[in-house]
Amino acid sequence: MFKTNRILVASLFLILTTVGVLAVTAQRSVTPAKKVLMVLTSTSTLGNTGQRTGFHFSEATYPHDVFTRAGFEVDFVSPNGGEAPRYYVDLKDRVNLAFFMNPFSMDKVKNTFNPSQINPANYHVIFYVGGTGAMWDLPHNKKLDQIAVSIYEQGGIVAAICHGPAGLVNARLSNGKYLIDGKTLTSFSNEEEEASGLIKVVPFLLETALIDRGARFVKAAVYQPKVVVSERLVTGQNPASALEMSDRIVKLLQNEISSPSS
Repeated sequence: MFKTNRILVASLFLILTTVGVLAVTAQRSVTPAKKVLMVLTSTSTLGNTGQRTGFHFSEATYPHDVFTRAGFEVDFVSPNGGEAPRYYVDLKDRVNLAFFMNPFSMDKVKNTFNPSQINPANYHVIFYVGGTGAMWDLPHNKKLDQIAVSIYEQGGIVAAICHGPAGLVNARLSNGKYLIDGKTLTSFSNEEEEASGLIKVVPFLLETALIDRGARFVKAAVYQPKVVVSERLVTGQNPASALEMSDRIVKLLQNEISSPSS
């Protein structure tokens, strides 16, 4: 009798455990993952210098690593769609190497979405990746502006790192104000542009343009990390800021900010 009871209890425990696992699995299956849209430049040369440029590889790989480990889905978009040019590809860095060796990740970079293919309602975050190429094409893409504004106005996060905030220079909210007007933010600074030797190559000075649009600009010393959160605008000064910036975005999302409609 005692043995029979033990078998019944064990069977009941197994049934209840199985039901519990199935319930959790079912709940997870109907809960959509947070989605992040990462914006890459399509520009491959520095103006008329003939020098190569593109998106800064680690400014994409580190956020991608943080987001995917947090269970978020990540898509890539670029002004022209298709393969996005990349530079500063340091394969001695383990995160860069892991991304580079992952055919699924690299396929997304080689086949980025065109902005016309993007439905902003599907995304919780838009993340503008830096790289000097961003200075040429991101400020003038009205479709990307519309996507960023839609995500922001539906309660999502707008984020940009290094030269990535160039994509926010001309983005206007539906009330006509610049999205960055009155916000505190950072970006690749004028001093960093000088230090990089490109101050006379870039089409404009990003720090100056952001201030002209009404932003309150803050910065760290040259090449030192700096991350700023201003409501639902998250910015990072340079590549050294990528990891902290991504972690801050994950924490914002996990605090259940307003989500886009499904």
